[in-house]
Amino acid sequence: MRKEQPNQARSISSWMMVLLAAACGLIVANLYYAQTLVGPICDAIGLTSTAAGLIVTVTQIGYVVGLLFIVPLSDVIENRRLTVFMLLVAIAALLTAAFAPNASLFLIASLFIGIGSVVAQILVPFAAYLASEVQRGRVVGNVMSGLLLGIMFARPLASFITSLWGWRAIFILSAIVISLLTALLSYVLPERKPTPMVRYGKLILSLGAILQQTPALRRRALYQACLFGAFSLFWTVVPIHLADNFGMSQRGIAWFALVGVGGAIAAPIAGRLADKGWGKWLTGLAIIVAALSFLLIHLFQSYSTLALILLFVSAFTLDMAVSGNLVISQRAIYSLGSEARGRLNGLFMSIFFAGGAIGSFLGGWSYTHGGWKLTSLIGTILPLLALVYFFTEKRMTRVGTDSKMQGS
Repeated sequence: MRKEQPNQARSISSWMMVLLAAACGLIVANLYYAQTLVGPICDAIGLTSTAAGLIVTVTQIGYVVGLLFIVPLSDVIENRRLTVFMLLVAIAALLTAAFAPNASLFLIASLFIGIGSVVAQILVPFAAYLASEVQRGRVVGNVMSGLLLGIMFARPLASFITSLWGWRAIFILSAIVISLLTALLSYVLPERKPTPMVRYGKLILSLGAILQQTPALRRRALYQACLFGAFSLFWTVVPIHLADNFGMSQRGIAWFALVGVGGAIAAPIAGRLADKGWGKWLTGLAIIVAALSFLLIHLFQSYSTLALILLFVSAFTLDMAVSGNLVISQRAIYSLGSEARGRLNGLFMSIFFAGGAIGSFLGGWSYTHGGWKLTSLIGTILPLLALVYFFTEKRMTRVGTDSKMQGS
C-alpha cells in the first residue's frame, strides 16, 4: 500500500491517470441519467408532470450539498477511505432508485445519488495531489476529460439502455459498475491522510473565510459560472428548439447531443498549454469562443439547413470553451495550496454549478416567453459578462490582488 510521497518525488502513472479519469466519468454520469428519462420515471412512480422537474433538481441539490459538506472532508480525512464510503452510499442510492415503488422513495434516493456522486470531486484533486507540479495541468486535463465524457455520454446511454430494458435497468447497471469500481479503487489508490487535522465545524466555517481571502478562487468560479450557465441554457433549450423548429426526432436529438462529446478534446489540450503558462490567455479565448458560439446562432436565425449546421458548430465550440476553461481554472485553484485543496474545489464547483442552475432556469423561462431569439440573446450575454470581468484582471494584477492566479 503506497504512502504519501514528498512533493518533489511524486508522479502519477499513466494507468492511474486513466483509471481516475474513467472513475470520474462513471461516477458523475449518475447525475445525468434521469434527465432524458423523466417521462417513463414519472409514469412508473406516480409523479405528476408538474413535479417532474424534481427528478433532476433533487439530484443536483444532493450534489451541491456534497460539494459543500462532503468534499471539504477530503482535507481532514484519509481520502481513500472517504472515497470508498461515499461510493457505497451511491451504490445503495442507485439500487433504491431502481426498485423504488413510489415518488417519495425515488426522490430520497435521487438526493443520495447526488451526495454520493460527489466522489468525482474528491478524485480530481486526488489526481492533482499525485501529480508533480510540472505535469499537474496535463493530469487534471486528462482526468477532467473523463469526467466531461461521463456527462456527455450519460444522456444518450440512458436513453439507449431504457429502449432495450426499461428505465430501471440503467440504475441497476450503474450500481454494478460502481461496485466494481469501488473494489478496484479501494485496492489501488494510495493512502493520503492530510495534515494538519482540523475539526469539522471549523472546517465548514472556514469556507467563508477561504472564499473571502482567495480572489483567484472567486474570479475563476465566476468565469466558469457564466460559461456553465450558457452551457446549461443551451442544452436545456436546444432539444426543444430542434424538435419544434426542425422537426427532429428524439433519436436525431440524441445524435445531436453526441456532438458535444467532441468538445472534451479541449480539456487535455488546455491542461498542457496551462502548464506552459498560457492559462490567462486561454481563459480569455475560451470566454470569447463561448460568446461567439451563441452570437453566431443568434444572428443567423432561420429554419434552414445552414441554421442547423451552425447549431452543430456552436454545440461543439461551446462545449470546447466550457471544458477547456474548467481545466485551466481547476489547475489554477489547485496551485493555491494543497492543505485546503478539497475545500477550494468544493467552493469552486458549488459556485459554477449554481451558475448552471441559473442558466437552466433562464433557458426555460426565456424560451417560453421569447422563443429562441430571447434565449440565444441571454446565452450571448452570459459569457460577455465574464469577458467584462476578465478585462479587470490585468488592473487587479498590478496591485497584487490576484498574483497567485497569474502564476498559474
